[in-house]
Amino acid sequence: MFIKVCGLRTEAAVDAAVEAEVDAIGFMFARSPRHVDASTVIRLMRRIPPTVLTVGVFRDQPLADVRSLVNITGVLGVQLHGKEGRPYYEQLSETGCTLIRGLSYREPLPRHGDLGEDILLLDAPVPGAGVPWDWGRRPLRTTAGKWLLAGGLTPDNVGDAVRATNPWGVDVSSGIEISRGQKDPALIASFAEAARAARAAA
Repeated sequence: MFIKVCGLRTEAAVDAAVEAEVDAIGFMFARSPRHVDASTVIRLMRRIPPTVLTVGVFRDQPLADVRSLVNITGVLGVQLHGKEGRPYYEQLSETGCTLIRGLSYREPLPRHGDLGEDILLLDAPVPGAGVPWDWGRRPLRTTAGKWLLAGGLTPDNVGDAVRATNPWGVDVSSGIEISRGQKDPALIASFAEAARAARAAA
């Protein structure tokens, strides 16, 4: 079970994620209450072992800006949540970064790799709301390849979500917060434990 936690901004949150042995940590370079600047990411990256995929999250930002932030910070992955097309992905692949394509759920389901991404992230039909959506009634189990389920996941419901959809991995942000933008170390640990337990029982 691949576990990604996103929107981390503090040393305490990063340390908790590393302790929980998550697979990826996301930093928000896109406009967001969880936005971080390059200097903060550089500082936090020193606390993250090379076995963890570090990801910069962007939305409709100029390719030159994305390349620059990748070079400055040293993140190993790029997650795109905008209207970027195949040429954008092709040029960004030259950085050697793992590319994650984030998009809201729609039917028919997009196919993993359509734009050259390494990982597909399926978010809620209305992303950013932080509320669960109806995973069980969507044809997500037919989705092939490396894909992450996101949108309204919490330590309490991630088990049900994993059992309902059988994703390659899961992504969480607001579901591990005690207030908007403030991650809780205990919730990070609980989320990772619950996600792994659900996969082990499947």
